[in-house]
Amino acid sequence: MSQSNQFDLLKQRRFGPFFGVQFLGAFNDNVYKNALVILLTFQAASVSTMSPGLLVNLCAGLFILPFFLFSATAGQLADKYEKAMLTRWVKIFEIVIMIVGAMGFYFLNLVLLFAALFMMGMHSTMFGPVKYAYLPQHLKKEELVGGNGLIDAGTFIAILLGTILGGTLVGMKPSGTMWVSATAVAIAVAGYCISRGVPLSPAPSPELKINWNPVTETWANFRFLRTNRTVFLSILGISWFWFYGAMFLSQFPNYTKDVLGGGEHVVTLLLAVFSVGIGAGSLLCEKLSGHKIEIGLVPFGSIGLTIFAVDLFFASPVSHATSLGVAAFLQQAGSWRVLFDLLMIGVFGGFYIVPLYALIQSRSEPSHQSRVIAGNNIMNAFFMVIAAGVAILGLSSGMTIPQLFLLTGVLNLLVAIYIYTLVPEFLMRFLVWLLIHSIYRLEKKGIENIPEEGPAMLVANHVTYVDALVIAAACPRPTRYVMDHRIFKAPLLGFLFNATRSIPIAPAKEDPVLLEKAYDDIAKGLADGDLICIFPEGGLTRDGEMQPFRNGIKRIIDRTPVPVVPIALRGLWDSFFGRQGGALTSRLFRLGLFGKIGMTVGEPVPALAVTPEGLQQAVAAMRGNEK
Repeated sequence: MSQSNQFDLLKQRRFGPFFGVQFLGAFNDNVYKNALVILLTFQAASVSTMSPGLLVNLCAGLFILPFFLFSATAGQLADKYEKAMLTRWVKIFEIVIMIVGAMGFYFLNLVLLFAALFMMGMHSTMFGPVKYAYLPQHLKKEELVGGNGLIDAGTFIAILLGTILGGTLVGMKPSGTMWVSATAVAIAVAGYCISRGVPLSPAPSPELKINWNPVTETWANFRFLRTNRTVFLSILGISWFWFYGAMFLSQFPNYTKDVLGGGEHVVTLLLAVFSVGIGAGSLLCEKLSGHKIEIGLVPFGSIGLTIFAVDLFFASPVSHATSLGVAAFLQQAGSWRVLFDLLMIGVFGGFYIVPLYALIQSRSEPSHQSRVIAGNNIMNAFFMVIAAGVAILGLSSGMTIPQLFLLTGVLNLLVAIYIYTLVPEFLMRFLVWLLIHSIYRLEKKGIENIPEEGPAMLVANHVTYVDALVIAAACPRPTRYVMDHRIFKAPLLGFLFNATRSIPIAPAKEDPVLLEKAYDDIAKGLADGDLICIFPEGGLTRDGEMQPFRNGIKRIIDRTPVPVVPIALRGLWDSFFGRQGGALTSRLFRLGLFGKIGMTVGEPVPALAVTPEGLQQAVAAMRGNEK
């Protein structure tokens, strides 16, 4: 199942109907919202005496305000009540909203139009915690990345299509508003019909007492979020992405008009390229992550977000044209480079955002998942408001829009460095991912034998300096490594292994105090439920053959009886990082780029059956003759 295509999920009832509901909801949001914005931009006098600019900014504020007011309540409701029922009630609410909006369009009544927009914000606020808490309830852990990728890709495509359709319909004379109204109501009804197929999703906390005070509940939410450091920092990372995205998307109209010299259709082209990039990056995450939550893609994504934002600054032409159509724009010098930068920003944005959502879902308490997502939504909205403030401040101080993009790219680099310093696990996973996707091709067997939870010891043969990274690339859960203390003195490797709570060890004749401390740390880690890996040979092989396993593993298991999982590494002796003689370049070409290596995991050995000799025989049998 773990190797199935992520698109197979669309055919299954546990995912397909829910995806359809989410897609149509995002689609309808943007049909209505963009139709309203265009109406207020070009026909403001027919509904109000206020300026179009003020009305459009009021639209943005009204849509985002419910995220601050109702996210805390939405998170509680999604944890307390069954999610399929909540989904249907939200869809019924959407039908009511669209009827109110249709009345607003019919009577050209600004109060009704704004009321419907505010309620659409409420609709999105209420559905957000349901959406992201539903996925871990119905998808296996190895399907979370694929499922999130489909949801994120579908959402951005829905935003694009809804924006285009809303603008097209409202521009149809003389009855554009009627077409918008009929379409929006029809989409809402279709969403409700599809919601009838969403399967039962039992409430994780039915005994929860709802706190209706949004201020105190929001504060309680943030206090809870901070108890899980990795989840909290992941939420900050997601919120930063919404800051980054808001800085770009909000500037597309003026960037097109004032910098590129394009018209309305070029704005749509930029949005389309950006959205397609996000969708492609989101869908590629599953393949690049090997069907597991690969947070190493997050630093990879942040690197691309900086590089292509900076390049967009240099690529932006100084055009003296006005209102160019798509064809004329594409013939303009530099236009394809601008589109490529926007496409790649979208792709790397997908690499960045999908693993973070999957990480939050997998590491949050099931009883609090919806409230965690609600806290995430509040943070996202807050960062988007900050983005608007930064853009206004920057532009009013004389910055150009390309300079604003440059500032965003530089800020992204600084934020990335800050986050990865706080959580080195991201950087560690990135180096692991880079190793396996740039130098090696790793063939994995028996990964399901590694316990999904609880304490266990992993034992493996020791061939190269990067054995721990190879194991980390395949291991489905965080692992601590028992490493030679000298490795901790190396500038980069030492920082990474130290930061990931690996355990330094030394021979008794060299440092008996450190040796005893290592045994104590291992015992404590196992008592805490950690997965710990050790290389019982005590050092790298010098001839490619396995050395006798030392008695330390027996001492560890006698003190803390836990299962021991044997691992055989194959094909590394001839690799770039092996100790076989020859220059580095000759080692590289001996195995070749993307050389094939293997890792086989055996069945766990019960604590009472553990012996160094037995473990060595098990590893040797799995390794065979392949060094």
